[in-house]
Amino acid sequence: MWDPVKYLDYADLRARPFHDLVGRIPAEAPRRVADLGCGPGNLTAGLAERWPDAIIEASDSSPEMVEAARSRGVDARVLDVNDWVPEPDTDVVISNAVLQWVPEHRDLLRRWVDQLPSGATLAFQVPGNFDAPSHALIRALARTEEWATRLADVVLRENGAVESPLGYGTLLADAGCAVDAWETTYLQRLSGEDAVLEWITGTALRPVKEVLRGDDWDRFRAQLARKLDEAYPPRADGTTWFEFRRVFVVAVVDRGPSPRLTR
Repeated sequence: MWDPVKYLDYADLRARPFHDLVGRIPAEAPRRVADLGCGPGNLTAGLAERWPDAIIEASDSSPEMVEAARSRGVDARVLDVNDWVPEPDTDVVISNAVLQWVPEHRDLLRRWVDQLPSGATLAFQVPGNFDAPSHALIRALARTEEWATRLADVVLRENGAVESPLGYGTLLADAGCAVDAWETTYLQRLSGEDAVLEWITGTALRPVKEVLRGDDWDRFRAQLARKLDEAYPPRADGTTWFEFRRVFVVAVVDRGPSPRLTR
């Protein structure tokens, strides 16, 4: 279960990759813009400002997130990203920090390219920090004797969950796209006690929280907090540096010499 309130902790910092991604989308006047994995809708609302004449289509697999998005005036619906099929007038598809949760997303990307009209833009970003201490320590703790049995079936993402920019660039170029792919490491200055723990509680720790309850969840968090403090020591001023690597892709479907959208 996704917690919209927890997810919106550090909302400004979490929004930076979305804005950097959308800023590289070349479409000037798309007919329909699909935001797949819209979350609580705080970022989706800005798409209507960028493209005021477009139909903004929003969806998320979490009913809690969709409810939060609707409370912000976003016309969102509950939909698994695997089941999404583009309408014929879909000119922009945005997927912000979603595809890392979809093991088969490479096949999904190929399918979308086949289904989208020529000139459409497919833009997505995913985390590239699965080998960072923030994630590696979760996996290591989950495999200890105390937790291994209860967390045996929990899927904790490792680096193979996503491709590098080169990997996505190759995949989408072979599928018939003009590709702009890059990576960025944001140096986030987090504040507050157990800052990194609080940051990952709304994302990477979510699968663990779905299994562990009550005292078990509190004990796991406390054990992880000590390890994170060693890996990410707080500064004297109470803030903590956190490296936040992301992989970005903007791919324009190109099936001919004269695509309909301006690039």
